[in-house]
Amino acid sequence: MTANPAAWGVSAPAHRVRLTQTRRRPESVAGDKAYSNRRERAYLRRRGIRHVIPEKRDQDAGRLRRGSRGGRPPGFDKERYKKRNTVERAINKLKQFRAVATCYDKRAYVFLGTVTSAALLIWLRS
Repeated sequence: MTANPAAWGVSAPAHRVRLTQTRRRPESVAGDKAYSNRRERAYLRRRGIRHVIPEKRDQDAGRLRRGSRGGRPPGFDKERYKKRNTVERAINKLKQFRAVATCYDKRAYVFLGTVTSAALLIWLRS
């Protein structure tokens, strides 16, 4: 007896089928002040991902205290940050529905139907 799988009549597939989608890098990330640190910004910059993260007050004061060695402030686009706020408020409205907040559905398509019906109710109420 040999340990070779081919001897047992088992052969490896000629090609492997990828069942999942390939990972895609996001174009941009919008975060809150909790992600405002040098390590997070460096990581996003290294991967080529644009980010909109407001700076904390103490970081701003520390940079100004260091003077010319403090560097320039990170870029911040207020309009793009407003869009993040809109999305976050919409998600919070959806979470007011117990079925969406608890997510007991076993199948993704059932949960999608639950979220869709909750969004329709929110839309009809407004």
